Amino acid sequence: MARRRTRDSTRSASRRRASTRNCRGNGRACARSTNIYKGDMHMDMPATFALGLLRSTGLYSEEQLATICAQRAQNPGMGLAEAAVKFGGVREPAFLAALAKQLGVEAIDLATRPPSPEALGRLPASAVYQYGILPWQTDGRTLTVATSDPFNLAALDGLRLIARLPVRFVLTTKEAVDKAIKKYYGVGADAIEKMIGDGRYTVDDEAGTLTTIDVNEMGEEASIVKFVNQIIAEADRQGATDIHIEPQETELRIRYRIDGLLHKVDVPPQLNRLKSAIISRIKVMANLDIAEKRLPMDGRIGIRIGGQDIDIRVSTMPAAYGESVSLRLLAKSGNFVKMADLGFNPRDYAIVEKIIHRPNGIFLVTGPTGSGKSTSLYSFLHEVNTMDVRIMTAEDPIEYHMAGVNQVQMQASIGMTFARALRAFLRQDPDIIMVGEIRDRETAEIAINASLTGHMVFSTLHTNDAAGAFPRLTDMGVEPFLIASAVAGVMGQRLCRRLCPFCRREVPLDRKYYTLPYPPAKETVFEPCGCDKCSHTGYKGRRALFEVLEVDEDIEQAIVQRKNASEIRDLALSKGMTTLREDGWAKVFAGITSVKEIIRVTEEQ
Repeated sequence: MARRRTRDSTRSASRRRASTRNCRGNGRACARSTNIYKGDMHMDMPATFALGLLRSTGLYSEEQLATICAQRAQNPGMGLAEAAVKFGGVREPAFLAALAKQLGVEAIDLATRPPSPEALGRLPASAVYQYGILPWQTDGRTLTVATSDPFNLAALDGLRLIARLPVRFVLTTKEAVDKAIKKYYGVGADAIEKMIGDGRYTVDDEAGTLTTIDVNEMGEEASIVKFVNQIIAEADRQGATDIHIEPQETELRIRYRIDGLLHKVDVPPQLNRLKSAIISRIKVMANLDIAEKRLPMDGRIGIRIGGQDIDIRVSTMPAAYGESVSLRLLAKSGNFVKMADLGFNPRDYAIVEKIIHRPNGIFLVTGPTGSGKSTSLYSFLHEVNTMDVRIMTAEDPIEYHMAGVNQVQMQASIGMTFARALRAFLRQDPDIIMVGEIRDRETAEIAINASLTGHMVFSTLHTNDAAGAFPRLTDMGVEPFLIASAVAGVMGQRLCRRLCPFCRREVPLDRKYYTLPYPPAKETVFEPCGCDKCSHTGYKGRRALFEVLEVDEDIEQAIVQRKNASEIRDLALSKGMTTLREDGWAKVFAGITSVKEIIRVTEEQ
């Protein structure tokens, strides 16, 4: 019997060697002869055959093929297709097109040729997420899947067993497959499917009645934990600043705030049945009472994503269909934006640089919530943070941790307010003080007193523009002569979305804008288009718009005379101040943003 097994093994090895010799230089014929897209193989594609396919595309030199093999050997978990794209010096679409030609299969664009509902229903979410392959089309007799790695025959074979159909494949990019899986199955669909399938988690009934769940008994590998982590990790990957989890009558809606605007997250439709479990899990992570659902609560979560520590501020609010949860994502330590990279025009940059290096005075940054005020303040602190300067900050919350800066977290519940912190700071021998926000008369008066006694103070105010800061302080009860003496300058700002550099397109400027007070610098501008790089929004990232008002003798006199914001604004404009909208137009003509975007964010001007 042993001799018989030996003879069988020898014959099998001989057949494989012969097959490999016949395959070299003829990838298409070889693909057909081995039936790799019929799902009949139960092994990984032979390395020599796979390399023969790569060689036959004509895209790679022998040296590049050697590099691909060496890198794959050093990274065992990396597929051959991934290694070829990453280390072969060829862009993925070109690689897949050439490979598809050799294999005799299609290379498709999922954006224009989406999967059929029948195909999507053939495979469970867990299998799709596990293999990273999307079911694309089916005729009831064969299942065609979209993949970026045709060399992974084990995955194709696994899908054949699950679908109980022969499996063929078409090629598309890995990014397109990943995006389509999230779109059609939803973020965290594999975890949701497991939670419902296991029957180990209490779910809400179809009528929406909430039931309790003991989340404390869940292990770290539980599916509910995995799902919440997936939602947070995906938000971080997309650059979201906030996550909103909102129970509705028939769904649990999850939205990310990206570049200042809310975007709905594709999630599994059955998620609504698990809303109480998901919200309870978040409350446990934030050390909140899961039994209390009648009152709003605040908490925080510390989490590590991709080697970076993220501080998450959690706020819950009872609503009609369950508790609404908002998560604010803050990186504990990040790369601070250099002042030179904030986007100032030369005039404003010179004024701001002069003000922040003054030995005393107040510099105020104004704008609505989410306008980038904290980023600007941290940039200024980073600029003046040297060994011979002592800096103290009062923040709520501490958004970024800065080396060499004494940062203090406010806790109103125990009486640690901005005003109390400021009083204590004055006994700590600081050179520079940063106050997160001036909210009341007491804080404003202490800040002014600090600036008049030889300290430089940075802070923020919620006003629509720079000139509005002075009436705002007056309305708080601060004497105008103190404001005029202490405030060195005010900077108003907004954030506009930045055009995606990969898909923006140049168009003629609408003639109606030729009548603007400031003549157009160009006859053409750029507008958003949309591509995979920007998730088809046309925008990627944000850029700040600024207006900088420097307080001189004339402005001081206007403040003392209690002039209104409009009068102070006109005076500043006569001295050359650039408004938010003017700065926006400059960024439009520079190709940074669009006309619609600067009109949207500076509508009040």
